[in-house]
Amino acid sequence: MKTVFVTVGTTSFDDLIAIIRLTSELVLLDRGYTDLVLQIGRGSFIPDPQCCPGLRMEAFSFKETISDNIRFADLVISHAGAGSCLEALGAGKPLLVVVNDKLMGNHQLELAKQLQADSHLLYCTCSTLPETLRHMDLSVLLPFLPGQPQNFANFMDKAVGLL
Repeated sequence: MKTVFVTVGTTSFDDLIAIIRLTSELVLLDRGYTDLVLQIGRGSFIPDPQCCPGLRMEAFSFKETISDNIRFADLVISHAGAGSCLEALGAGKPLLVVVNDKLMGNHQLELAKQLQADSHLLYCTCSTLPETLRHMDLSVLLPFLPGQPQNFANFMDKAVGLL
């Protein structure tokens, strides 16, 4: 059993959910995935769970925590929100980020580019998602090491003269 977890965070990103639904039968099944869990946030597009024979599908808008969904996923596909990215990377999961190229002043693209340059994730847009899924090599991804907040706190204490 291989599971893909898709999250859009607290936003609406129906384009991502729709393209996942369209490519799931063609690409996800071919890659050996058996389960697809969709967190659709504020979106209005809810795929029919019976739309893709051979793929178990579950969809929900929100729940208190998605930690278990991430923990049990073999692949996380996420919007490019910093919180969603850091949660998946912190859990050590392979992450494919889909940047919403319809957003103005897209700071999410900058985050995705940098994390891909550092080999922590792969990123694409909705239009390139099927091809990215088809050809992705998750073995090239490097673990994301968590920050060390105590070092930053010590730096700040020195900077303001507390140490």
